[in-house]
Amino acid sequence: MNWITCGKEMAMITFKFKEIGENLGTRQLGAKVREQLLPLINANDKVVFDFEGVNVVSNSFADECLAKLLFSMSFEELKQRTTFTSVNDFARKNIAIAFRRRMAALEMS
Repeated sequence: MNWITCGKEMAMITFKFKEIGENLGTRQLGAKVREQLLPLINANDKVVFDFEGVNVVSNSFADECLAKLLFSMSFEELKQRTTFTSVNDFARKNIAIAFRRRMAALEMS
């Protein structure tokens, strides 16, 4: 999918987490998915993280898959390059907690 902003064509792609599973729980799976996400983020202007059909996102998965993206880019860049859609309340809370904890850990190091 492409979209236009300021006269420049921008590349946007959707990553469907349901294709990984309905229940996303382990660090091992999170690391594997992060390895898939990084090239997508680097190759596109915007990546949509689509959680439609995903019931559970554990804190461990959220940290390993999403929050550890902060090792590769700043939080501001991550916000500019990605967006979330169809995230249920349980998953949203765990994702937010994972980002808060990871950012606090990075600030202390």
